[in-house]
Amino acid sequence: MAVAKAAEAFRTISEASSELDVPQHVLRHWEEVFGQIRPMRRAGGRRYYRPVDIDVLRGVRVLLYTQRYTTKGVQKIFRENGVKYIAELGRMEAAGQPIELRPLINEEADDREAAPAAAAEPELLSADDIVTLPPAVRAQLEKLLMRLERAQAALDDAVVAIEAIDVD
Repeated sequence: MAVAKAAEAFRTISEASSELDVPQHVLRHWEEVFGQIRPMRRAGGRRYYRPVDIDVLRGVRVLLYTQRYTTKGVQKIFRENGVKYIAELGRMEAAGQPIELRPLINEEADDREAAPAAAAEPELLSADDIVTLPPAVRAQLEKLLMRLERAQAALDDAVVAIEAIDVD
């Protein structure tokens, strides 16, 4: 007989899968598609989902399965409203409360806002513009990029942890 875990307990992928009624491979896929979903990893790469991770996953499930959003639509909601909003949707669903989505900006407003953003995007380089870097410089840049990516991942984890504290 399985013992029920406390709400604050971390969950393995199989426990999260059972609790959310979503196959494990779908949870792994959501981690790839939605960069904001980052469970803790332990030795051997085992995933441990924090309570806030479960709330975010539940919110994603609500948006995809109940509200019928596409993955791109959910990514847009993550960008516009943040992880905290998605987690709140998950908590509302877990509590059996009606889900209240924030009104989305209409398409005309999106078009007006997208025009200045598109103008600010850098131009793509042509083959004539590409410079070949010496191997030593390229290696240094790759090391720097790896450090920046690790720093970004640490910052993302910190944001999720802070948002979890703010929610409580």
